[in-house]
Amino acid sequence: MGRGKIEIKRIENSTNRQVTYSKRRGGIVKKARELTVLCDAEVSLIMFSSTGKFSEYISHTTTTKKIFDRYQQVSGINLWSSHYERMQEHLNKQKEINNNLQREIRRRMGGDLDDMSIEELRGLEQNLENSLKVVRERKYHVISTQTDTYKKKIRNLQEAHTNLLRQFSEMRIHTMG
Repeated sequence: MGRGKIEIKRIENSTNRQVTYSKRRGGIVKKARELTVLCDAEVSLIMFSSTGKFSEYISHTTTTKKIFDRYQQVSGINLWSSHYERMQEHLNKQKEINNNLQREIRRRMGGDLDDMSIEELRGLEQNLENSLKVVRERKYHVISTQTDTYKKKIRNLQEAHTNLLRQFSEMRIHTMG
């Protein structure tokens, strides 16, 4: 007596789904091994469960990279080139940004000015003046804050001095009187 056919649809119960995945994963890996041994086939399986668990099988005569390389060669699809090209474009943009920033730093430090036009030099001068203004405002703020702090300390010391003088006077009066 054989098993009845089951309808192929998503198993709603997550526990049952995981149990079925585990059993069927074992079955498909067994079939892949049989294909490898019986037919001398190169087989690669890559599986991810619904929980994200990774499983793989690769024939003992090859590697996953070799399988991917052969797949690309046979199908004419290059799995890595578009990703590589995007990364290369991003890298080139980042290099250009980096070069521009380094040139700007050199110019702000007074170097690399020979190839600048009069408009660029005026713009740089204006930027430096604006930066200098911000630095001066910050410096004056720090000086003002420190001055206020020192004034408070002086007032506190003067009050302490006055209190000590009063206490000293009171002690003299008590000892004399």
